[in-house]
Amino acid sequence: MTDDRITEILNRPLSRELLARDLCRLAYVAKDGTPRNIPIAFAWNGEEAVMCTSKNAPKLASLRQNPTVAITIDTEVHPPRILLVRGTVELDEVEGIPEEYLEMNGSYAMTAEQRVEWEAEVRSLYDGMGCIVLTPTWAKLIDFETTMPSAVEELVRQRAERRERSDDGTRG
Repeated sequence: MTDDRITEILNRPLSRELLARDLCRLAYVAKDGTPRNIPIAFAWNGEEAVMCTSKNAPKLASLRQNPTVAITIDTEVHPPRILLVRGTVELDEVEGIPEEYLEMNGSYAMTAEQRVEWEAEVRSLYDGMGCIVLTPTWAKLIDFETTMPSAVEELVRQRAERRERSDDGTRG
């Protein structure tokens, strides 16, 4: 997939809406070779998805071994809206709390007082964090109106062909 095509998909209004969410599912291969799929907070900086975790998180060792990942960002309504992104990650260990981590937790329903308490707790717990930075190499937006999963698109195409053949056979 070309960079221009990825950019076009990620700049669509629905993609921008999904990229503004706080939570995605990160899929990766663990050190033992088995798959993992975890919910994790993220922030989109316009070019990359940034996820932060504790410096001792087992996923960091797995990602050092195999940096190929996929994320899914979706909605909980029908029809679902789904943004699928694949790519490779770079890992960075930072001192203190990255601004992205504070931003990505910004839409949780918290009062101002709860937000202050939460941020104080985070700052007292972490002396630094591991940042997982995903650069997209592939993207697909599924809205079930203009785009669908490729298998469903194939079924729609096959149905249209059957109907066309059927219509051709009934004409007289």
